[in-house]
Formats: sequence, C-alpha cells, structure tokens
Amino acid sequence: MSISPSLISPLATTDALFFDRPGALLDRDTATRLVDDALAGMDDGELFLEWRESEMIALDDGTIRSASTNTSTGFGLRAVLGEETGFAHADELSEDALRRASTAVTQVRAGRSGTAAAAPRATNARLYADGNPLRDGSFGDRAALLTRIDAYARQKDSRVVQVTASLAAEWQAVQILRADGARMADLRPLVRLNIGVVVDKDGRRESGSYGCGGRYEYGRLLDDAVWMAAVDESLRMALVNLDAVAAPAGEMEIVLGAGWPGILLHEAVGHGLEGDFNRKGTSVFSDMVGQRVAAAGVTVVDDGTLPERRGSLTIDDEGTPTGRTVMIEDGILTGYIQDRMNARLMGVAPTGNGRRQSYAHAPMPRMTNTLMLGGSATTEEMIRSTKRGLYAVNFGGGQVDITSGKFVFAASEAYLIEDGRIGAPVKGATLIGAGAEVMHKIEMIGADVALDAGIGTCGKSGQGVPVGVGQPTLKLSGLTVGGTAS
Repeated sequence: MSISPSLISPLATTDALFFDRPGALLDRDTATRLVDDALAGMDDGELFLEWRESEMIALDDGTIRSASTNTSTGFGLRAVLGEETGFAHADELSEDALRRASTAVTQVRAGRSGTAAAAPRATNARLYADGNPLRDGSFGDRAALLTRIDAYARQKDSRVVQVTASLAAEWQAVQILRADGARMADLRPLVRLNIGVVVDKDGRRESGSYGCGGRYEYGRLLDDAVWMAAVDESLRMALVNLDAVAAPAGEMEIVLGAGWPGILLHEAVGHGLEGDFNRKGTSVFSDMVGQRVAAAGVTVVDDGTLPERRGSLTIDDEGTPTGRTVMIEDGILTGYIQDRMNARLMGVAPTGNGRRQSYAHAPMPRMTNTLMLGGSATTEEMIRSTKRGLYAVNFGGGQVDITSGKFVFAASEAYLIEDGRIGAPVKGATLIGAGAEVMHKIEMIGADVALDAGIGTCGKSGQGVPVGVGQPTLKLSGLTVGGTAS
C-alpha cells in the first residue's frame, strides 16, 4: 500500500505545537542555541520534543466502565560521549527547564571532548497519514460502537455470557533538534480495537479474544466489516476452547501457525539481535556474525518501513529513517539492529532502530516489525508429515530470558496432530525452549507469510513501544510441551 503525499508539514506542525502556540515559553532559536551549547564537544545527542494526545474507552457487559483522554508534552535532552550518556527530561517546555537540563547533561563531559557524529540522512518517506485519529469522528460515536459490538456478539450465539471491548488511540507529534542544526519531525497516529468474549455451555466457561489496529485513523476500525470480523474471531476462539481437552506433555513435533505466533521469534530471538546486548557481549548471538545460527532457509528481517503497520516509523526516535534490516539470511547471522550510539561504538551504520517510550526515556535499540520470510511448503504438507505433535495456531502470554533466549509461551489456540491429521483442540499447552536452539529445529517453512493484526507492545528495560511480528507457518522437529493432561 502506498501513502498519498500529505499537504501537512511535520516540521511546521510541530513548530506550531512547541514554539509558536500562544503562551509558549520556548522559542526555536533559543532551543537551538541551548542544544548547541549542551552538545558542544559531545559525540552525539539530541533534543527530543514530544506532544501526545491519547484516548481509551472500555466496555464490559453493555456498560462503559472507563473512558479517559489525556494530553502530555515534554522534552528529553541527551548528550553522548563515548559509552556514557547524560539524560534529563521535563514536562515543561520552557527556556528555564531546558537550561537546567543542559546543566545536568553536560556533566558527562568532565573536561573531555569527542567527535560529533554525522546527522541522520533526510527522508521524504511517509508511512502513514498525518491525521489525528482523535479528531476522526466523535467520542460518542466510538462509545456507541462498543455497545453495538456487545449486542452483535450476543446476537451471534446464545452461549455468550460476557463481552468486553475497548478502543484506544493516540497521536504523537515529535521533533528532534541536533547541535549540527539538523531538524526532523514526525506525526504518528495509532489505533487499536480489542474484543473479548466469554461463552458458557452446561456450566463450563471459556473465553476468546481478538485485537487489531495500526497507524491509521479510527474510521477503519469503525467499518462494520472490520469490527464484525473481530467479534466473529473472538467468538470462534471461545467456542473452540469449549471443546478443548487437556494438553499432553512431553517432547513432540510442533507446527506453528502464521502471523501472531511470530511473537515467539520476536521474544526468543529478536531481542538477542539488538545491538546493545551484542556490544556488551551478553547475547547468545554476540560475535557470531557470519556464522550459522538457524536452519537453512531461515531469513529474519526487521522492517520499520511497512506502511501503516503498528511497529512502523517514518523516522526513529533519534531521527534516523527506519529501514529493512536483514539479521539472519538463509540461516547465517548477517547483523544486528542498531541505534546511533551502539552502531558508532561497534563501527557499523545505524539501522533506524533507536526507540523510546516517551520524552522521559532515553533511546535504545528496539525492534519495529520483525518477521521471518517465507519458504515453499504448505500447511497441509507439514501436518501430513507429523506423526504426533501440536499445531499451535495462536499464543497468549509468555516469559523470556533475553540474555539466554530461554522461553515459556502459552498457546491460546492449539490442536493435537495425530498420524498426519489435525485432531482435538487442547488447552493449557505451553511451549518451552531456547531461541537459539529452536532456530536450528525448523524443518519446513511455509509460503504463507502473515503479519499480526496490530496488537503488539514490546517491553525492555521498563520501556514499552508498539511493534509488529510475523512469520509463515513453520514446522519444528521437536520442542518440549508443558501440558495439563494427567
């Protein structure tokens, strides 16, 4: 999908928010001068300005239980010298606050000086529309949609006993100022719809859920076809769970579904390919560029340039345009994803993966949309080739040790495979393993690459950022399954 050129200038829009609005306590010339002074003699750094508007509406059993709106603004000033970082932030955009921040971050200099890194290259890419989703329709219209979702779910099946639904949106405007005079700006929409359904059959209750979203305006989620499909999928999963039996335990072959199961790849492998862990030597993939780290045919990329995807960014939070970074190609480790500081210290180019949760956080290397590319096998071939195994179509929660890559993931939808055929659905199945080992156990790779529906949020060092994941259907030669069958 291509995005039409916008008549809105991100720089002009953010200037109006940060410097030119009535009552502004900071003008652009003063901000530029203070940034120049603070970053003199540093290797790198920037002033990150942020304006964020957000909204959330939640319904439970036909009643709006919570509704909130919020507007926040502030700045983060960072100075980088060698491996050291000075960082200060404030929720007041004023000359006084910026002066205090400048005094704080310059302490990292301590009589030393560095060589200023070159500014990020400019980009004319526009990966999403500039419109503010909170201005797209009315709050009342969105609340009314949640009520319609509740009614539709109950009308679809008499076994529905509870419905939860929520709509959330934000609009983030950022501007980045550097000591070399470079300025970058971005206007970022983000919306999400979540639906949960509980069904009851003869006293047994089971649930199903579905979410979707991306970097576009609310109107798309309010389309009848979109939200009805989301309700239908939530209900389908709940009804599948009504018939589920206890999952068996033990070592068995695994077929992983396409799309959201890529979260296992993201957690168990993706974090280990971030530059900071590898520079410090704490990743299982440290010093392994050029070596085989996965089965033949496995190619993993991080791509922040996919239009309107939840994890995409026109520029990252340091001003670097995002890109498509091949991390593993045909099973061989080719590189890591990088922010500016770790790239400089490792002697490589930044990849546009410097991300932060907000102005109050310093950037670090983070994933955007991480996915495995496709092969040529079909799901039917994978199932037929499996004597006894598990077909894990969807995942719920999980835990991962980023340093070792060891993981435990709960399957929210899974089926037994017996003698090459899909059998009964199971509940309570968990997949247990280590990312580096799992990558070598991939036997078959499907052609059906899919991305998740737009629901991912990644946590690292106390910061959460929106991300995307994806993969084709995969067959693993063996993995430990934790089950509940006696």
